[in-house]
Amino acid sequence: MSEQPLSGIKVLDFTTLLPGPLATLMLAEAGAEVVKIEKPGGEDLRAYPPFVDGNSVPFALLNRGKSSLFVDLKDKVALEGLRPMIEVADVLVEQFRPGVMERLGLGYEALSKINPGLIYCSITGYGQDGPRALEAGHDINYLALTGLLALSCGDAQHPVLPPTQIADIGGGSLPAVANILLALLQRHKTGKGARIDIAMADAMFTFAAFAHADLAATGRAPENGAALLTGGSPRYGLYPTKDGRFVALGALEQKFWDGFCAAIDLPKALRDDRSDPKATKEGVAARILQKRASEWAPVLATADCCATIVVRLEEAFEDPHFRGRGLFDHSVAGTERAITALPMPIAPQFRKAP
Repeated sequence: MSEQPLSGIKVLDFTTLLPGPLATLMLAEAGAEVVKIEKPGGEDLRAYPPFVDGNSVPFALLNRGKSSLFVDLKDKVALEGLRPMIEVADVLVEQFRPGVMERLGLGYEALSKINPGLIYCSITGYGQDGPRALEAGHDINYLALTGLLALSCGDAQHPVLPPTQIADIGGGSLPAVANILLALLQRHKTGKGARIDIAMADAMFTFAAFAHADLAATGRAPENGAALLTGGSPRYGLYPTKDGRFVALGALEQKFWDGFCAAIDLPKALRDDRSDPKATKEGVAARILQKRASEWAPVLATADCCATIVVRLEEAFEDPHFRGRGLFDHSVAGTERAITALPMPIAPQFRKAP
């Protein structure tokens, strides 16, 4: 394509680790010019394994397509050198605790006087104000304190962690990108910049939408593992196979449930899961345990009943469906060994060709 949606947009990225870098990666993938401001020696993610050719792969994945500038933000002379970039920047993204950028002379009030059109996005755990604003935290803490983790966290004998950073990405990166794009649209109408306060914990209440509905209707949220989508229904869950793998079942609608029950030959007395959900769940588990995953895969595929085998990431990378959609066509530059770039939730027509 001749011009990407964010061509000409200049972004200053003061962020580290995952939330901010993933947000600015998406902006870069859509054509923005992103300059990553790092401390002398580089940001902490550069030291995270695994490494290829001496380079951190997590850092390479999250900072593809950006340029880096190493600056000691406590050095006033070095800081003054950023002024020309600030004057022409469209977007600034930072991820320090509240107050840090202000103490460095880089707060929104100061920079908006230099550049009134600047869109200034701060990503923190709990936001710029409130009793928890200055608390330290990571993804698991944001899930824990918002009630989301309590909905499905295993039991005392087998606690279960989420498989990914829900708050970092779903509460930090994605809301940051969405709000930056909204601010760019608003600036087009008003000519004014904006101050965006992204709190990773805030969006976790959005992720608890169905539990929110229960709370609103009954005054109580579902217990751990007791809701429709967290283990309370035989129709939605994980069932071990004979060879230690799992069937992921999501047959919520009656037509899918009927198809699934027929496919696994569940005894008819157990198919009405409303009468005795526990017995039905045990019956499904017993049936699935009788065959290997490789035996169930074609049966479930034929039934087309929202039941699939849980595959490993390396297996998913070889799935012809995902390969055919071009998810793995892009690569990270600068390494002798080929590294597949992180797939992006951006329409192909808005990205550069691989």
